[in-house]
Amino acid sequence: MIPLLDVRGLTVSFPQGERRVPVVRDVSLTVGRGEIVGLVGESGSGKSMTALSVLRLVPPPGAIEAGRVLLDGVDLFTLPEREMRRVRGGRVAMVFQEPLTALNPVYTAGFQIAEVVRAHRKVSRRAARDEASRLLELVALPDPRRRLDDYPHQLSGGQRQRVMIAMALAAGPSLLLADEPTTALDVTIQAQILELLERLRGELGLSVLLITHDLAVVAETCDRVLVMQAGQIVEEAAVDDLFRAPAHPYTRLLLAAVPRLGAHEARL
Repeated sequence: MIPLLDVRGLTVSFPQGERRVPVVRDVSLTVGRGEIVGLVGESGSGKSMTALSVLRLVPPPGAIEAGRVLLDGVDLFTLPEREMRRVRGGRVAMVFQEPLTALNPVYTAGFQIAEVVRAHRKVSRRAARDEASRLLELVALPDPRRRLDDYPHQLSGGQRQRVMIAMALAAGPSLLLADEPTTALDVTIQAQILELLERLRGELGLSVLLITHDLAVVAETCDRVLVMQAGQIVEEAAVDDLFRAPAHPYTRLLLAAVPRLGAHEARL
């Protein structure tokens, strides 16, 4: 079966003096339909740049030098920009790490979700607002109709992240690129957001590329995991296999850094 997302030989570079330095080097990965795949590595390893490349949103002076990104067999790198704009948000949506900076502080949550709805569908403002309320209910934001009129600063971190996920779902994408969606949240809210992603996968058939530096998040949520170091994929495995028998030294270092219950008591 053709995977929903198939990235082949992706290379992205940035200028450094007189030469260009690759920050993503010959990366290949797939995400199947209804699959949650973790892309894990430390900050600066190239995870976010890989996701931005899928949407052709590499910030200048960065450039995609090589590779293909196939969505349902169609190479996104060959599409005209007008068609690519329909793919962004429409078929592939992204959830960013810090919703307080991603959301516009001068507009309400409901207005921002409704605007995404209207950007992808020919509906009235009232219908878009009703859809925004439905989306907030879908992401389990309490009292969604009232929250439509809240500004980002009036919402908690977890509530803002739910608003971001609702915006990402507004056009019914098949693939969600979730870039560190739980990093700024406390442990309890983090678990709720991960449970939400799993529920949406089940209810909507959503595929997710989950970008994180936290292997505990991967263990909780993902089917497969790819480990990224210095712009390259150094290991790929089913989650259970990776935790049971990591093959790469870098993966073993990441696993060794994961806190374990009882470790503190054992040192006493």
